[in-house]
Amino acid sequence: MLGYSTVFIAQMLRVKVHFHARTTSALRLFLPLATLLFSFFGLTSLAAAQQVRAHSGKGGDVEIYARGPQQKKGDVFIADDDVDIHYGEQRLQADHAEYNEKTSESFARGHVRFDYNNEHLEADEAHYNVSTGHGTFTNVRGTVKIERRANPLILVSQNPLYFQAPEVERLAGDIYLVSRGWITICDPQHPTWQFYTPHARIRLNKTVALVNANFRLYRVPLIWLPYATAPAGEKIRQSGILLPIISQSNSKGFVFGDALYLAPKPWLDTTLGYEFLSKRGSAERAEFRARPFENTSIRFTYFGVIDRGLQEPLENGTTFLEKQGGHQQQLEVQSLLPNNWRFVADINELTSLTFRLAFADTFGDAITSEVRSATFLTNNFRGFSLNFAALADKTFLSIPITSATTGITTPAVSVSLRDAPEARFGSVEQAPWQNLPFYFSFDAFAGALHRQDDTPLNTAPLVPRTEFAPKVTVPLHFGDWLGITTSAVFRTTYYGDSYNAAGDLSGQSITRNTGELTVEFRPPTLERFFDRASLDKSKPRKRYKHTIEPTLTYHYVTGVNNFADFIRFDSDATLTDTNEVEYGLTQRLFTKTGDDQPQELLTWSLYQKHYFDPAFGGAIVDGQRNVFDAFTSISPFAFAFGPRNWSPIISDFKITPGGLWDVEQILQYDPQIQRLVTVGTLLKVKPYSQFFATVSYFRLNDNPVEADLPLSPPPTFVPFQQPLSNQVRALLGYGNLTRKGFNFTTGISYDFTNQTLQSQLVQVSYNGNCCGLALEYRRINLGQVRTENRFTATFIIANIGSFGNLRRQEKIF
Repeated sequence: MLGYSTVFIAQMLRVKVHFHARTTSALRLFLPLATLLFSFFGLTSLAAAQQVRAHSGKGGDVEIYARGPQQKKGDVFIADDDVDIHYGEQRLQADHAEYNEKTSESFARGHVRFDYNNEHLEADEAHYNVSTGHGTFTNVRGTVKIERRANPLILVSQNPLYFQAPEVERLAGDIYLVSRGWITICDPQHPTWQFYTPHARIRLNKTVALVNANFRLYRVPLIWLPYATAPAGEKIRQSGILLPIISQSNSKGFVFGDALYLAPKPWLDTTLGYEFLSKRGSAERAEFRARPFENTSIRFTYFGVIDRGLQEPLENGTTFLEKQGGHQQQLEVQSLLPNNWRFVADINELTSLTFRLAFADTFGDAITSEVRSATFLTNNFRGFSLNFAALADKTFLSIPITSATTGITTPAVSVSLRDAPEARFGSVEQAPWQNLPFYFSFDAFAGALHRQDDTPLNTAPLVPRTEFAPKVTVPLHFGDWLGITTSAVFRTTYYGDSYNAAGDLSGQSITRNTGELTVEFRPPTLERFFDRASLDKSKPRKRYKHTIEPTLTYHYVTGVNNFADFIRFDSDATLTDTNEVEYGLTQRLFTKTGDDQPQELLTWSLYQKHYFDPAFGGAIVDGQRNVFDAFTSISPFAFAFGPRNWSPIISDFKITPGGLWDVEQILQYDPQIQRLVTVGTLLKVKPYSQFFATVSYFRLNDNPVEADLPLSPPPTFVPFQQPLSNQVRALLGYGNLTRKGFNFTTGISYDFTNQTLQSQLVQVSYNGNCCGLALEYRRINLGQVRTENRFTATFIIANIGSFGNLRRQEKIF
């Protein structure tokens, strides 16, 4: 061949010049001259590439390029020297290649390279069928480029999947069978980790399955896996056994566990896990997630511990076995149904507070003592709302305590409330007459209640309750400077059970008919603008606006003549007679730069209530905590332990300068005892995209004083005392567990009252392109229930998971 583009089509040979077609006569004139030139310069052939076009078994042309000689023997095309075979998106390159036009089989040898979409293989030899996509490769080094979605739970790397093996077979459907090879996503020249396996199956954009594999770190075998799978597609979801978790704890001992992950459908997955606790027993975890329909989601979680118990010493030299095992589970369902119906369920169960204190993963989870469940079906239409609900609330007030002297155990104290079933029907404010400012609304419900606590109180399983409350509202505006909104409510409520005069539970029903009047005054808002011209003329102009918003609300309730007879099922039973006025000021400072939207920079609210009836219709009990609707509407903390004319003065101060940081401080000053009773401060700082810091401080010091106690208390009277609280929690960090580079988090929780470091956390991690290492120290100190020091080292494998059980970063709230 003389360097011209030679094209084979079927059995006909047609010769064209490499640039474009030439006539046969021109070729004849050129041949003698070319021969003379070759002889003169001693050249044997031209370096121009040669092209062959042949048919494939599935139709279409196979193009063969080569720098060296080409020939055809029957149905076989033979080419040498930088051979390049193209068929569609497939490309096979080699030093020597043979192609059978009849069978579409190709043979390549020497510096073999195969490319197809995101696949790239380098081999010494290859047998490949361009029509079926089936072939075998010898001494292979291959890469597969995979685009992956970001995942907050897993270190994600865009490095290609790299494999090397003596023999690789490619099957139709983008499947590779790797024999006696190793797989990684690290730099193949210096891989940090590898999976060695005699048999592997790679299904592109789906999974990698390994049989009899071993995981090697810096080529050192660490873990043998009889069968393992890993995702090899955009979605990091694949059924299989997860990587094991390992940690060391002084209270739980050596912890080793694993989990089975099942994802049979794109909308469904399940995780079942088991952990061995060398000092305590075993822990079981489960999670089920499903999204069967576009507007429906289901999630179920379970965590339980089978505890062998701890041998606690007694003063007489003996011991007793204390078991702290139990379980907690949660079911969450959300669904948007046809005809504007919505269903939501959040069902929680906890066997004991002791279990949560002893085995919760984080300090924030451990100190949560409330378990709430809610299920409701609702529909809103034309200003009306129809709801069916089932509510439950269990609050743990204490844990079982065993005396070291007597060995007698004091049982736990808890309060259980249930409101199920309940049907509620109501409407928003609507005006029947367009020209008159009269708005009507109503709220009505019927349900069954139950309460059980350790006073002791255990009501009937279904205590009926009904209520109907129509409301009329009249808003009036006197120009632009004053608005007055008056609303009146008549509320009639029926309870099936009550307390009798002796304070005992009675089956006697009780009815409450109340009248409520609310008058809200809205004086004009005072405003003032401030302009500030920038010294730099290129910068936009800044403007500030300062506003002062006064509020004044009068509230009157009458008709609650038997408050002590109502069983405290929920907030509805805390309604009392009251004659009060609430007043306050809210100051705001807005900033506006150029044409940007204004931002609220500073807010400071001061408000207080004055009670004209300090006894609240006789509902006040001296020396005890009184929780009334008139109190909880201004402060979530109990402050009334006797007759009251004034509520605490509430100060709520916020600074929000554009997102880099914000701070809020809430203060409560009680003028009756002339003391600051509540301090709450929260500071959040995020000056950079990856740096964050949060500090919270809370102090509560509010108990009955001498003036709150009865003048002649009964012999059994015990004044209420709530524990003093003085705590600080802080969290500081940079990055997160799945971010590439250096990341750290540290946090503490300290109780000043008991001078106890309740929790401490240090997490340090470094993630590279294909793996990472994380170290964690966590301390949880919860008194006699739990004092745990836990150390965890976690090796993170990109796109797969982690060896170890490093939890997510701690949160203050």
